[in-house]
Amino acid sequence: MNHPNAAAGVIEILLVEDVLTLALTYEGYLAKDPYHVTRVENGKDALDRLMNDPPDVVLLDLMLPDMDGRDILAWIRERDMDCAVIIITAHGSIDVAVHAMRNGAFDFLEKPFSAERLRMAVASALTRNQFQPFGGVEDAENRTQYQGFVGASPEMRTVYRTIDSAAASRASVFITGESGTGKEVCAEALHYKSPRADKPFVALNCAAIPRDLMESEVFGHVKGAFTGAIGPREGAARRAEGGTLFLDEIAEMNLDLQAKLLRFIQTGSFQKVGGSKTETVDVRFICATNKDPLELVRTGRFREDLYYRLHVIPLHLPPLRDRGGDVLLIANHFLHLIAEEEGKEFHKFDADSLDLLKRYPWPGNVRELLNVIRNVVVLHRGPEVHVDMFPPPLNNPSGRFFVPGSDATTADASVTATEPSVYQATPPEVGIRPLWIVEREAIERAIDACDGNIPRAAALLEISASTVYRKLQTWKEMDDAAQAGTPGSGSGA
Repeated sequence: MNHPNAAAGVIEILLVEDVLTLALTYEGYLAKDPYHVTRVENGKDALDRLMNDPPDVVLLDLMLPDMDGRDILAWIRERDMDCAVIIITAHGSIDVAVHAMRNGAFDFLEKPFSAERLRMAVASALTRNQFQPFGGVEDAENRTQYQGFVGASPEMRTVYRTIDSAAASRASVFITGESGTGKEVCAEALHYKSPRADKPFVALNCAAIPRDLMESEVFGHVKGAFTGAIGPREGAARRAEGGTLFLDEIAEMNLDLQAKLLRFIQTGSFQKVGGSKTETVDVRFICATNKDPLELVRTGRFREDLYYRLHVIPLHLPPLRDRGGDVLLIANHFLHLIAEEEGKEFHKFDADSLDLLKRYPWPGNVRELLNVIRNVVVLHRGPEVHVDMFPPPLNNPSGRFFVPGSDATTADASVTATEPSVYQATPPEVGIRPLWIVEREAIERAIDACDGNIPRAAALLEISASTVYRKLQTWKEMDDAAQAGTPGSGSGA
């Protein structure tokens, strides 16, 4: 912290708690740490102390005899004081604490809490300035890479600053953004820049797990809990003990499980499927979705109480088309990385290919860009990337692309794509072919490049080998049907 007391080696903590027995308990929790704790019993004394001798950390009970603790928080924030505020709240008042965090509180503690939980919260608050990117704000403004991200656009620097501010806290983070923007990279950055970095980071993709198995994946199960449960299993909640639990595509979780997740977040406790024993863990929650969460709440597909419990710190990842020159930074980064992996000589893009990369709207975002560069490197050779090496639809001879959600083609990457995963029908003169044909050609080229090794081709395409086998079988059936004169589906599975 940039605080005179901290610089002098004295850490000052102001404890604002009117119940003597609780205050003594909290002081006892911190007795082994090198802190000087000052206790006051009411809001007036707290404001006097804040004005005359500002502390490093404030432990603030919201229920005070003479005023609301939130008024003290507002007083601190209005004066932009350099002290972290940790809210202390009674069980059942978490919504109030969440509101306080949105208004500047660093963390919150729900009574009753353990000594370890209090000490972790204080330690995180004291170290929060150590998590500034690259040693300070000025350096952060000039970096092009950050915790797995590549980019220096103003939009991404905002993301970096938010991660730095939120990482040290225990507060839940709700990440939104289109598919392919890097939501899991963001979650990992939040974890590895936090005091929990040496504890597990456990990620669950709620869209990839069958709904009837999702509860077991989150909470675990006991032997015999259901058909196929031949032994006990630890769920993600237990595996993430002390660390971070990342729930990707949380909007795909069914409403019944959402209710159980809400109770887990509120209490920190859960029961395994088929079990009766209550287990308690300490985890930090991060979730993500590529949908509009408020729209999901309005349509009844996502619980409103769960939304507000998780949506403490919102973090939106911008689409690649809104990140300006980041496209070329990322493309060059991937080109050198993949060329080294594949033992190829590629080291630059020619002028036309750079122009094409800038003009293309990237509906699949960074993931699509990665796949394009990997396709180029795997299927071609040479020191320089040329336009004719790009896969469809980038190799469209007209140089114009149909942008999802638009009624026209465009050669301008600034056009906004409102539905990134769906290409609309387009007139044949613009050169766009059905997606299943493009997909089939890409898969068949990859298999040829790998000398028929389907698992390796699937790995390079970043899809499962079973998906490739299934698609090949579907296409074979279509070809057989066409030869026999039977109409095929044309869907490409």
